[in-house]
Amino acid sequence: MTQKRLRSEVHGWGLAGVRRWLLGAVAGVVLVGPAMANPFEMALDNGMKVVVKEDRRAPSVVHMVWYKAGAMDEVDGTSGVAHVLEHMMFKGTEAVGPGEFNKIVAGVGGRDNAFTSHDYTAYFQQVPADQLPRMMQLEADRMSGLMLKDEDFAKEVEVVKEERRMRTDDKPRSLVFEELMATAFHAHPYRRPVIGWMSDLDHMTPDDARAWYDRWYAPQNATLVVVGDVDHEAVFREAATTYGQVKPRAALPSRPLIEEPPRRGERRVSVRAPAELPYVVMAWAAPDLRDAATDRDVYALQVLAAVLDGYSGARLPRRVVREAGVAVSAGAGYDGVGRGPQLFFMDGSPAAGKTVADVEAALRAELVRVQTEGVAADELARVKTQAVSSRVFQKDSLMGQAMEIGSLESVGLSWRDAAVMLEGIRSVTADEVRDVANRYFSDDSLTVAVLDPLPISESKPRRPSVPVRH
Repeated sequence: MTQKRLRSEVHGWGLAGVRRWLLGAVAGVVLVGPAMANPFEMALDNGMKVVVKEDRRAPSVVHMVWYKAGAMDEVDGTSGVAHVLEHMMFKGTEAVGPGEFNKIVAGVGGRDNAFTSHDYTAYFQQVPADQLPRMMQLEADRMSGLMLKDEDFAKEVEVVKEERRMRTDDKPRSLVFEELMATAFHAHPYRRPVIGWMSDLDHMTPDDARAWYDRWYAPQNATLVVVGDVDHEAVFREAATTYGQVKPRAALPSRPLIEEPPRRGERRVSVRAPAELPYVVMAWAAPDLRDAATDRDVYALQVLAAVLDGYSGARLPRRVVREAGVAVSAGAGYDGVGRGPQLFFMDGSPAAGKTVADVEAALRAELVRVQTEGVAADELARVKTQAVSSRVFQKDSLMGQAMEIGSLESVGLSWRDAAVMLEGIRSVTADEVRDVANRYFSDDSLTVAVLDPLPISESKPRRPSVPVRH
């Protein structure tokens, strides 16, 4: 997608993020040095997993705590509570006052934030390496000692509502994506937005947030990821004296297996909202990665997405936008990695004199071209060549390495699968790409959402600004 799309608030793993990961996945083979060192892992007595990757190229460290609890674990009527609780985690404990967490991190020259997705919630700090023990103390403290005051909740839920207005209600393409997900999924909780429905936020109570914290914020439901200028044995010892002292909660709630019912035909939805241009997004049901060694279709679909929209000379921007002039933007994307079912997306906005029907037809035509003609060897090689520089830059980032480890661990995979996934992408053949193009794009598995633009009112009053932490 040309718009930054994601069914989460992390704002990194959308179509743009997927393309970055996919293009990067092929290039890791050229890297040498500390970034290639394997992580070390251990489990604390309370069930918390610790993964440490040593990278001594700079005196800095990324410290992340990932909870395997996201919006997909919510129940109807409480959508958005995972994200609200993320905000509340900065409201203080008995040892650390409200807002002090951020001040402490900034005071040592670091930065911190958090993000929520459908699949997980994560908290991070990047600080000088000698400040890691302090970060571990702070994060372990709020894992069990968070103070959830009614007055703090009342203020923070209003901040979240404003965040929803800014990032969804006032952004027509975000509204389109929200409707697309609600239409594509009937049973699975991916149908609910991570930010929450406004009606649920209106009725949310402090007890909803407390229940979420008590239910999911437990050491046995968390993974600690540390990447940087550290000694893994020292980190393990510090983890035992900080996180290891947090008592495990009662047994975690069971997670029911939710499967989508059989689809019985194409689904369509339209959204009317003020916008400059029409817009269409198409999404086909696609497989999710469960076994990194054997789920070959996932890798072939990732490569297909890159062939269509993985670089400036890829098929959609070149043929649909520049050559045919049908669209001012056109894109494709597919993740394949998550706790729930996945979708393959194509989208675009029509050029002057064209319609969304024209764009949809042009996008479909490029799929048909792959189905009938396949992908040339040099084109496939070009996609992989484009991947090299992307992966080099990602591996130069401590945050990029920590994100890869934490996200894989939090969706039921392992950091060890990164190498398997790398080889999976590298070994995809042109025949496999053509094969998945023929098997996964029937109309019966398709959901289409269209933006029907309304006039933009220049006199619309602006709302007062409310600070949004992300």
